[in-house]
Amino acid sequence: MTALRSAAAPQPAATAVRRSIAAGVGVFALTLAVSGCSLPGGETVTRDADTREVTESGDADVFALQVGDCFNDTTSESIAHVPAVPCSESHDNEVFHIFDMEDGEYPGDEAIMMAAFEQCVPPFEEFVGMSYEESVLDVFPITPSGETWAADDREVVCAIWDTTGRVSGTLAGAAR
Repeated sequence: MTALRSAAAPQPAATAVRRSIAAGVGVFALTLAVSGCSLPGGETVTRDADTREVTESGDADVFALQVGDCFNDTTSESIAHVPAVPCSESHDNEVFHIFDMEDGEYPGDEAIMMAAFEQCVPPFEEFVGMSYEESVLDVFPITPSGETWAADDREVVCAIWDTTGRVSGTLAGAAR
């Protein structure tokens, strides 16, 4: 995950195409990785009973991630679970938007990547407080695979990450 994302170096608007390519490679890799996912369950993360905010680090099921969840990269070939951490701790990614793709036949890896990227960028800009092209932050979508699509998975998780390194705290309103 990290090696694929590091290709999107922090630069101004001229790198939008390069970011798209890097995101495409990353999404394709994640689509393949998610194909090994099983049914939701097996979480070890601790959440606040009222706010559902992560209060103690643990594994979070990718199908149970929520907006505001922070997690670290994983080296696992399957991303059924990610290492979730409280956002106040150093982390790699933060979930900022979740949406479902339209029903129908599986559109293919490239179409999934394009749809995810197109639908993650507008909420990214609202979340960060500046345009995607000018930001040093980047989009990291987790998409359905052909296998999970066949099991009615349409969910796309849009996460944000800082191209300059790990962060502590939320990136909401970061305007950078």
